[in-house]
Amino acid sequence: MAAQVKKKKAAGAKLPKPKAGAAGKVAAKANSGSAGKGQANKAGKSSTKPSSVKSSSRSSEGSAKTKPSPKSAKGAKSKSIAPKSAAPKSAAPKTTGKSVAPKSSAASQREKELARVRAQKDKLKAQQEKDKLKVQQEKEKEKARLAQEKEKARLSAQRDKDKLKAQREQEKLDAQREKEEKKLEIQRAKDEVIAQKAEQKRLQAEEKANAIANAKAAREAEKVAAQRDKDAEKERLRLERLADKERAKLEREAEKERQRLERIAEKERIKRERDLERERQRQEREAAREAYRKAKEGEQLRLRAEREAAKKALEGRIARQSSRMRAAGSRLATTARVYSPSSIPDQSGTRVGGVTSHASKFANLRSVPPPPMEDPAREYRLPTLPPPPPESKPKTLEERYEVLLERLGKTDEEFRREYDQNYLMSWIYHDSALEGVVYTYDELRTGINPELTVVPDSSLQSVCDGIRRHKAAIDMVRELGEKKRQPVTLDMLKSIYITLHPEEGDLKTVKYRREIPQHRLYFHEYEAPDKIAPRVRQIFDWLNGPEPKKMKSAVKVAAKLHFDLLRVFPFEKDSGKATRLFVNLVLLRSDLPPAIIHLTERQRYYEALKSSLQTLTDMVQESMDNALLSVEKILDERDTRTRALV
Repeated sequence: MAAQVKKKKAAGAKLPKPKAGAAGKVAAKANSGSAGKGQANKAGKSSTKPSSVKSSSRSSEGSAKTKPSPKSAKGAKSKSIAPKSAAPKSAAPKTTGKSVAPKSSAASQREKELARVRAQKDKLKAQQEKDKLKVQQEKEKEKARLAQEKEKARLSAQRDKDKLKAQREQEKLDAQREKEEKKLEIQRAKDEVIAQKAEQKRLQAEEKANAIANAKAAREAEKVAAQRDKDAEKERLRLERLADKERAKLEREAEKERQRLERIAEKERIKRERDLERERQRQEREAAREAYRKAKEGEQLRLRAEREAAKKALEGRIARQSSRMRAAGSRLATTARVYSPSSIPDQSGTRVGGVTSHASKFANLRSVPPPPMEDPAREYRLPTLPPPPPESKPKTLEERYEVLLERLGKTDEEFRREYDQNYLMSWIYHDSALEGVVYTYDELRTGINPELTVVPDSSLQSVCDGIRRHKAAIDMVRELGEKKRQPVTLDMLKSIYITLHPEEGDLKTVKYRREIPQHRLYFHEYEAPDKIAPRVRQIFDWLNGPEPKKMKSAVKVAAKLHFDLLRVFPFEKDSGKATRLFVNLVLLRSDLPPAIIHLTERQRYYEALKSSLQTLTDMVQESMDNALLSVEKILDERDTRTRALV
């Protein structure tokens, strides 16, 4: 055992020698700096080779197995330090007895030696790796320095090359510039020569042109003078023609003015004569009424005197008869007054009911004849008084309407208000009934009442709104009918339609019908939607043209306008109502009453719109005539009641 321990100690003592040799080789390699990496590795291998040969024992084999790899060279120092602290702990043997102590101490000594050897190897390897890294870093620094110097040299050479190139380019540009300048000088010289030649040619051309221009100017002056004379002659003739036209126009205007004044004077004369005739007829009627009244009063006085005379004669006869009876000494002398049957006057006219009396035959006469006298010698004769003169009626609609307005103007305010209210309700009722909408009397009264702003029955609100819009449209028609100087335009028709349907917007936004309705009230043919606008313009051009004046009948013009507009049927709703209101506007401007077609004429009205303009004209004429007759009848009845009260 002791011999083995000695051998191990000797082997351990020999191990540090190669470490020193290896360290010397590494230091020599670091100092040289010129050897490569492969040579340094060979030197390391050769330096570690003797230590591996000498440690051929089992302990050296164990240490060789634990040899670290070159990759872990950075952490070799930390790993090699650990066994120094761990070796003493593991080397401490447990002493169980005295006989085992020498053996355990030798083993621990051996392990310590092995740990120390391993630590030295690890330290050597770590130093080698560190030296390798240092050499490598120095190589890289040297390499970078050389690359930088090389780059600097390259950049310097490039700069020199660029300078040389720029210098050559500049020289080339200078040469090119000199060449261009020479060319320019040559070209300038050529241009000067050309310019001189051109100037000479120009001067020659100018001289030639001046000569031509002078000649042309002379010719132009002659032409201008001739044209001036010609224009002056034309202007003189034109002024003469204008003067003639103006004179003729003034003569025509003077003639028109004279004719207009004559017509106005004739109208004034006719109106004055008509007024005088009416005044004369009125005075004659008043004189006739006054004469009739005086004759009636005279007749009544005469009849009263005759009755008084008859009464006195009767009393005389009774007195004479009584005296005769007393003179005869009769028994009847003591009795009261005795009457003979023939002496009693007829009292049949004073009976109530029963047989018709003699006086009832003359009940409707202005004077009642006296009862028949008993005396046959005197026969009663009816007075022969002239009948009241009949009132002459105007012949034309214009005259009748004018007289009617005069008679209405003489009535009291209450009558006019009631008449206007009834007339308005009749207009709205019949005009709406033609469209298939029938209002009741209460609805009409509520709708046209201006004092009712809120309808009591909410279910009638929409109905009353429609009636009020219709009334507003009628008021607009009446107002526009008084403005006779304002031309009749399409905007008036649109304004009436917007009044009936405010939801359509204004004159700019109102739109025509866009389609032909499937369910409709009128069964005549409608105009296609794309032809409505041009057709309506054509109708209004005709209305404002000369054709209506040639017709000489406002009724025919209104009927044709009515017929044409309803065959176009311009709007989606209430085209018929808007058209009839517009036609009444045209009639009012012609001093005619509105044409209100009665509900009973509805079917005839629809049939006339299909094909017959003449039927529609007759209906317009008849509606105005019937309206005038109705109003005249109302005024006659009122006058009769007024006279009866007087």
